Formats: sequence, structure tokens, C-alpha cells
Amino acid sequence: MNAQLKDPTFWTPSSTYNKARTNLIVYGGGGAAVLTLAGLYSMWYLDYPQSGFHTTKDWENWMQMDKVGHATVSYVVGQSGYDVFKWAGWKEKKAVWVGGTVGLAYLTTVEVMDGLSDGWGWSWGDFAFNTIGASLFIGQQLGWKEQRMMLKFSYHDTEHPPYNPELLGPGGFQSIIKNYNGQTYWLSVNPRSFAKESMTWFPKWLNIAGGYGATDMIDATQTQREIDEGFYRHRQYYLSLDLDLRRIPMKPGFWRSLVRTISFIKIPAPTVQFNGSEHGGTTFHWLYF
Repeated sequence: MNAQLKDPTFWTPSSTYNKARTNLIVYGGGGAAVLTLAGLYSMWYLDYPQSGFHTTKDWENWMQMDKVGHATVSYVVGQSGYDVFKWAGWKEKKAVWVGGTVGLAYLTTVEVMDGLSDGWGWSWGDFAFNTIGASLFIGQQLGWKEQRMMLKFSYHDTEHPPYNPELLGPGGFQSIIKNYNGQTYWLSVNPRSFAKESMTWFPKWLNIAGGYGATDMIDATQTQREIDEGFYRHRQYYLSLDLDLRRIPMKPGFWRSLVRTISFIKIPAPTVQFNGSEHGGTTFHWLYF
């Protein structure tokens, strides 16, 4: 394995169909999916009894933060799926359609698990946003052969998890996944890609990002407990700079592949935050996570 890490040809996409790499993706990816689904089951579903398949109406939950999260995960996993199938030498359209729908397929499986759990339920809203995320990737790749607009994620710790650790996580990785108060979802746009000839002065790797978040939520919907604790849930909007790590020139190799893999993380940067006048108005952060 160490030899492979140092061998740039191992990380370079194959120019022709590579059966060995395809098998590695199918079997390795399948195993990873099973492991992550098992982890999700223990984190989300273990404490709730199983039930017959049912739906739920959850549009009002978490001020739609969970819906934007579904779109982002579907987009990011679809982008990664495309990358690995191109690495295996698949033709462009096949890699776009098959790889781009990996996130949708994975999250549909999660949605079925929701539908079979007493504590949750199949959500048509979640499924719609899963489809939006996959479509954003597939549409751009087919139309422009590049991603001019990317969905990204950032997180910072907040005071809220101790008030409801079951739903917001007890801290650490679980809170990153569950604590919507600390999550921000971004649409990161590359201006240069829309005006390649007239904006030659603009760095290829510099993006403008708009973010969405919400805070002061300790339950899915507003409860008296929230108000008693002094929390008044509200939305937050952001405008920031970002880096498109995929556009930074790097030689093929492990580090280039790693950088492309983590490119869904929004880079901390100077940010303007808009809260509404009743929640502090407009604030500026030298570095926002």
C-alpha cells in the first residue's frame, strides 16, 4: 500500500476501462456503504422500534436545515462517485450517470430505513432534495463538463447539544452530524468559469459562496422548552469567499486525490452574516467556520 501511495500512476485516471479498478470500487464501495449504514443505524435508529413502512410530514423540522443537508450529501457523494469511475477508465457519460446517482441511491436506502423506524418515516421532502443534489452535479457535468457551482459544508461548535444530546449529539463527530445549529451549507460559485475570456484577471480557484444556516434549535420544531431556555430559532445567511480546491494545479498523486476528496469542505474565510434586525442584524467574521 505504501508503494501505491507514492506511485502517481496509481492515482492517475485510466485512459481505458480498467476492470481491476472497477472491481475495487464496486466491492470496496459496497463494503464501505454497509459499514456506514450500520453506523447510522446504531446512531439514529437503535433506540427506536421497527415498524411497518410509513411516511411522515417533516417539512417544518429544523427550519429545513436537514433538507439542504440531504441535497449537499447527495451532491458530494455523486461527485465522488463520478471521480472514482473516471479513475477506473469509464466513459464520460456512463461515469456521470452511474457515479452521479451513487449519492441518491445511498440516501434513498437511508430513507427506506427511516420509513421502517417508529421514530422517523419516509420523507418525500428528503427524497426531493436528494434528487436536487444529484441533479445539480449531473446537470453541470453533462452541460458544462465541469462543476461551476458546488454544494459545500462547514461546522462550528455551539452551546445547544447539552440541552438535547439525544437529537443534537453528545459532542464530537455525532454533534457534527446531528447538531444543525452548528452546520452551514454553502453554494460555492466559480465566477471565472462563467466568463473565461473576460475575467482572465480573476483567479481560477477563487469562489464566491452564499451560505444558509439556522440556530437556537433544540428540538425538531419549536417547543415551549426552547423558549423557556431562552432560545428563539432563526435563520442565518452568509456571504463569503471560498477556494475551489479542484482548480488548484497539482501533480497526480495521493495528495491531489486527497485534496479533491475534501473539496466539499468550505474553507474558512472572511464572511458577512445576515441575521435579521431582531437577531443582531449584520455581523462580520474575519474567519467563519
